[in-house]
Amino acid sequence: MRDRFVLLSLYLGLVCITFTNSALAQDRGQIQNMLVRTLTVSGRGVESIPTTLTEVRLGVEVQRKTITEAQQEAARRSDAVVSLLKARPQVEKLQTTGITLNPVYSYNNNTQKLTGYIATNTVSFRVPTEKIGMLLDETVKVGATRIDGINFVATDSAVSAAQQLALRKATQDAQQQANSVLSSLNLTPKEIVSIQVNDANVPPPQPLFQAERATSLAADAKVATPVVGGEQKVEASVTLQISY
Repeated sequence: MRDRFVLLSLYLGLVCITFTNSALAQDRGQIQNMLVRTLTVSGRGVESIPTTLTEVRLGVEVQRKTITEAQQEAARRSDAVVSLLKARPQVEKLQTTGITLNPVYSYNNNTQKLTGYIATNTVSFRVPTEKIGMLLDETVKVGATRIDGINFVATDSAVSAAQQLALRKATQDAQQQANSVLSSLNLTPKEIVSIQVNDANVPPPQPLFQAERATSLAADAKVATPVVGGEQKVEASVTLQISY
């Protein structure tokens, strides 16, 4: 019985050692898989698209001696401007962006005196660029007195298509970078371990001008104000992690 017990103990010991070695080997395999050599690269893509739309912010500014006079005159002119814009089928996204009423003071011998009120109503809208020159002149004629800004933008569909192309260019750029690096080191790319896609951004276009007096636009009623658009760039970046 004693000999059988000794043999059984030895057998169990060998089984435990075999199991332990197998577990250690499996753990080493998992660690090696976790320590896969990888290369991380970031690619950039840029797509330029024409700006075919113009965003405009313009308004009516009126100064009168009383609040009532200022409000009524500003309302009259603003109504004429809005009616004109609504009558143009290609005008989009028309909305009121501001209504203000401020007192005006004069100062004499350190004495403050109320001299009147300034009422301002502003609106914004979007229209095809080829139409904006004539339209600005028409708004001046019916009552607009100031232009707070003009931006050139692309259509939503053009921006969406450009975003897809920019992402594709960014992905190709990242792959080319990885291939160049690994090839120069005599290494072979295996598979893409992870992909990080950054949003395709549309930088805001530069304004044509800011806070200009609109009355200067209609100096020559026989010639429409010339307005020329430009290009808008859509940028994207993609980060790839590639094993080798």
